[in-house]
Amino acid sequence: MKPVAFHEILGEKHFVKVEPERFNSLVQRYRNQDAAKTVSLDSLNDVEWKTYFGSFTPFPNSFKVPLALCYHGHQFGNYNPYIGDGRGFLYAQFIENDTKRLLDLGTKGSGTTPFSRGGDGRLTLKGAFREVLASEYLSALGVKSCKILSVFETGEQLERQDEPSPTRSAVLVRLSHSHVRIGSFQRLAYLNQNEEILNLAKYVIKHYYPNIKSKVPPNEMIRQLLNSLINNVAEMVAGWMASGFVHGVLNTDNFNVTGETFDYGPWRFLVDMNFKFTAAYFDYEGRYAYGKQPEAALWALCRFADCFTEIVSLEILEEELKKFYPKMQVALFNKLCWRFGILQPTDIKQDVFLSLFFSATKKSKIKLDYLFHRFYAGFEPNSMLKEDKEILPFLEVLGVQKPRQKTRPQYFSGLVKSSLSSEEVEKIWSCISEKDDWSQFEKKIKNIKKYGNALRMV
Repeated sequence: MKPVAFHEILGEKHFVKVEPERFNSLVQRYRNQDAAKTVSLDSLNDVEWKTYFGSFTPFPNSFKVPLALCYHGHQFGNYNPYIGDGRGFLYAQFIENDTKRLLDLGTKGSGTTPFSRGGDGRLTLKGAFREVLASEYLSALGVKSCKILSVFETGEQLERQDEPSPTRSAVLVRLSHSHVRIGSFQRLAYLNQNEEILNLAKYVIKHYYPNIKSKVPPNEMIRQLLNSLINNVAEMVAGWMASGFVHGVLNTDNFNVTGETFDYGPWRFLVDMNFKFTAAYFDYEGRYAYGKQPEAALWALCRFADCFTEIVSLEILEEELKKFYPKMQVALFNKLCWRFGILQPTDIKQDVFLSLFFSATKKSKIKLDYLFHRFYAGFEPNSMLKEDKEILPFLEVLGVQKPRQKTRPQYFSGLVKSSLSSEEVEKIWSCISEKDDWSQFEKKIKNIKKYGNALRMV
């Protein structure tokens, strides 16, 4: 473990020092050994685990106190200068063993901060449970995501409008490559702190984009940073679209500077193709519907670019932003091929393949998890005959492609066990809420990991 002094590098203009909540009860509900291993925390015993991730005792040579990060953001299109870490904080930083990249330990539900705005600073147990499921499933599907490291139930009873209340409470710790957001830059632009914008950009480049040379002129440095973030966000959003994932709340404070999915809220996975499907009950206008996610991502990137208009010309910024949709299309094509277990087709153009996939799935209303599972590489052509005629044109194209694996993984010969429909999530949660039975949750996590392993077989 090699901690990094975030506060010493950037200074106190970017955070507020806070104290974690002291919980009277801590019951471990989830421990991610795979994620812990990436930063050499897997050897902690149960007492040490609770000490670090429930009581938040500082790690040796790391932050002495937690840091609630400062940021602004557009929320459903409206600028809000009164947000920040309201129920979480940056707790420590480590160097990832394999990649040598910087990893943050961030919390959720760890108590109030100056940014809580009247909130209680808590997280429901159901919210934590849902974050684990979403992050594990997206990771299995090859989408960049934070990793939920730990969940403790805290024994408190919370009142919420969107859950039957009183409801159980929890505190969560996540591993993410960054908690610096687009909104972090927006705050500095709002305050006209151009020097701090450059300092934060240099910090981001040093730790997350080392291929960018920080000694080039500022305008070129920022251009390369924007280009790199566009690449990563295009890859992330393409992953969402190929996974049928609906984020729910794509505010600019929910986009971090490494292009990883994090801070899961009212997410959903599509059952069948529906471009208008929204995950958040309060998204009345469908701003963040499944089919509008690329548009929402580009809008957020435009707001990121806005922060640099005093440094880079509008023409250059706009030229970079125009690259988003072409990059996302390429990434989406690659991810769909990967999820279907085929090599990239050479007999059909990318845009035609994508158009056929979306039109056929929309018309047929075929269950998406079934489609990806049943027609994974190596299926028999005769198996198409029982399917709805609307999906057949796509299956015919799919059926003549070359598999990317030497043999079709045995996993795809069984039933679909990895899907995360809203109905299935609620069934698993009811076992926990009514019987305190976590066995179905644990089983689901295992099946999701099996799916991910099958997709990654060579």
